[in-house]
Amino acid sequence: MSEPIWSYVTPGIPDELFDRLPGIPMSKCETRLLILGQLRLKVDSILWDIGAGTGTIPVEIGLLCPKGKIVAIERDEDVAGLIATNCKKFGVNNVEIRVGSAPECLTDLTADPDCICIEGGRSVSEILEYGWERLQVDGRAIATTNSLEGLYAISESFAKLHARNVEVVQSSVNRLETRGNRQVFAAVSPMFIISGEKI
Repeated sequence: MSEPIWSYVTPGIPDELFDRLPGIPMSKCETRLLILGQLRLKVDSILWDIGAGTGTIPVEIGLLCPKGKIVAIERDEDVAGLIATNCKKFGVNNVEIRVGSAPECLTDLTADPDCICIEGGRSVSEILEYGWERLQVDGRAIATTNSLEGLYAISESFAKLHARNVEVVQSSVNRLETRGNRQVFAAVSPMFIISGEKI
């Protein structure tokens, strides 16, 4: 039996260990750690990850919470296949992958989530509104964006939904990189992470 690729109990899988597709965004390791912290997961959490992309969040949570259930939603079949590839690569088997556009594809999900992570989608406000209806009491929703317009739209949606304990965090991370014969700090694209609780 071969050794697992990630044998640690802590999250923070290096980006280069994930399979990728050209042009498909990936939450960078440091940003993922912030997202995981904001979700405040329980051992048996039910998470909807909307706009799951490369599948980094489902993989990290699948390893962290093996008794939990993760539903990864992605509208592109090739990208959904990438999520499946990364789940298999890391031995994660508690992720259900749904292909479709949110919020329409969420209606036939049977289990209501206690955590929602919105990493993409054409209408974040509509997705958040529908997800909020299904979110369990005391559940948490988070959404990410790298634009000021996105931050405004998500903040406005949380206000309309009367979310409590709303927090906004912006990641600001630099990594040491070798360029030629010099080592320089290079910025990782900053990301806003907005979270709120349903009470």
